[in-house]
Amino acid sequence: MNRKNIFALVLLLFFAHLSSLLYAQTINLKIVETSDVHGAIMPYDLLNDTTTNSSLAQVYTFVERERYVPYQELILLDNGDILQGDPLVYYYNYEDSADVHIQAAAMNFMNYDAATVGNHDIEAGSSVYDKFRKQINFPWLAANAINTETKVPYFKPYTIIERRGLKIGVFGLITPSIPEWLPEILWKGISFEDMIETAKKWVPIIKEKEKPDLIIGLFHSGVNPTYNGENANTYKNENASKLVAQQVPGFDVVFVGHDHAGWNFKTTNINGDSVLIVGTLARAKTIAVANIQMVFDSTNGHWNKENVSSEIIETKNYKPDQKFLNKFIRNLNVVENYVQKPLGQITKTISSKESFFGPSEFIDLIQKAQLELTGADISFASPLSSNTVVDSGWIRVRDMFKLYHYENFLYTMSLSGKEIKDYLEYSFGNWFNQMKDENDHLLKFKYDKNGELKYSEWSGSPELDERYYNFSSAAGINYTVDVSKPSGERVNITTLSNGVPFNSDSTYIVAINSYRGSGGGGHLTRGAHIPKEELSKRVIRSTEKDLRFYLMKWIEEKKTITPKIIGNWKVVPDNYWETGKEKDFNLLYGKNRSSETNNKY
Repeated sequence: MNRKNIFALVLLLFFAHLSSLLYAQTINLKIVETSDVHGAIMPYDLLNDTTTNSSLAQVYTFVERERYVPYQELILLDNGDILQGDPLVYYYNYEDSADVHIQAAAMNFMNYDAATVGNHDIEAGSSVYDKFRKQINFPWLAANAINTETKVPYFKPYTIIERRGLKIGVFGLITPSIPEWLPEILWKGISFEDMIETAKKWVPIIKEKEKPDLIIGLFHSGVNPTYNGENANTYKNENASKLVAQQVPGFDVVFVGHDHAGWNFKTTNINGDSVLIVGTLARAKTIAVANIQMVFDSTNGHWNKENVSSEIIETKNYKPDQKFLNKFIRNLNVVENYVQKPLGQITKTISSKESFFGPSEFIDLIQKAQLELTGADISFASPLSSNTVVDSGWIRVRDMFKLYHYENFLYTMSLSGKEIKDYLEYSFGNWFNQMKDENDHLLKFKYDKNGELKYSEWSGSPELDERYYNFSSAAGINYTVDVSKPSGERVNITTLSNGVPFNSDSTYIVAINSYRGSGGGGHLTRGAHIPKEELSKRVIRSTEKDLRFYLMKWIEEKKTITPKIIGNWKVVPDNYWETGKEKDFNLLYGKNRSSETNNKY
């Protein structure tokens, strides 16, 4: 080797050594969050028998690429609601509980570092979530979910992740509103504490015991603390993520979930420190990423946070990973066969769209089933999908996930006539606008500061003032809703549907889903003014399994279903309703309008 080549080799070795020294002193962290995946493991829509462009298979493509970027360390986190929302996870929750849950297998395959529990994971029931946490290879967090016997967190409160000498604390919280939505049988033995109080307790413990270089908040809770009539001072606020970031010093990044909104901004805590807040859309449509450059200060022996940036990645831009697809294709095929099972026949096509504007065949099919299954006097039901269709012909298992989106139980409850009227006044007050004339809006929309309709940035649709799944109507009674009158004065109930006069002082048996019966949406608490602690005393009985299961059995017994509007209620004045309905239908479902909105619950 000549001197020129020797010099080049020495120079190359010198720069390689210098690079390794610099690398040893600098760590580029890429912290990746998924949240509210709701069973979107494979790029396939089992309800409509079509491919999709968002799934964990695509997340894995992104993650695997980033894991091999030089001088970068990747941390993969999930922020809850993974055990509900798709036949793929429903099947392994309830139909095949012997095998390893597909969600556990998929997340183990992807090498997740930590995750937080979501409210819909609790909804699956203790037999499901207790088994699931034994099958996963990473810690499942929720510091404010407290075991009522031991008085310590039911799940792990936090975990420490190390990367080349750097210690990252990941602290998990779950929305504390679960008792308002779910029957106690699903969370028996757990109490859900205030997020701010819990963070104030645990952050000092983590700092003193672990001495982490970074603290990451992984909160299954939304950003807007004023949602659903709450405010920043509401104890056990449902969406307290930003409040925790602002009021509890110590967090460098807070990853959020639950609200499906896709956040990416910075806030300031009470010490004046900047805190990054990021979150995703649902069903793996996006990935939230925090990029943090950590530089080691050898003088004082500390890691310093030099640069912090964030990005929201759209998974549609990534092809599904082939190894992932090969690993889980058998599971998909098994569940595809399951959802194709025919239950009976339905004589006409029904759509949930009509349910937004008045009586509909879609909702009245559920009302009819609930009345027959329970023998109740009255039934309450709401549209649980904003834009779904059940086609005429064979009705199959897959169609039941369109007809009834969630795993609610079916309750019968004891309510007075006055409470039933107040319930409906509350529902229609949040649902319909007070119309000045026939050219006004029928639906109650959100408006910006200029008085213009507020449109969703991602769907392009005008935003409703209330979530559509809280648009609750009744069967078993005859009534009108006068939209020319103010909220609280609209509902006029005349008789039961059997012709017996309706009496405000009488007590009636009401069929209602467990979400609503537990106080979800506020219809019974804020509307009917029933104290929260009294709701469980009003429950006469509950189904042992979810309502969808009993709907399937009901259809199998009927063999043929003929949807029709019951005709027990109407919106008046007629001309207001007809014109307003047409106007708002075009706004929500017109040409090139995306109507599917975020499902939070």
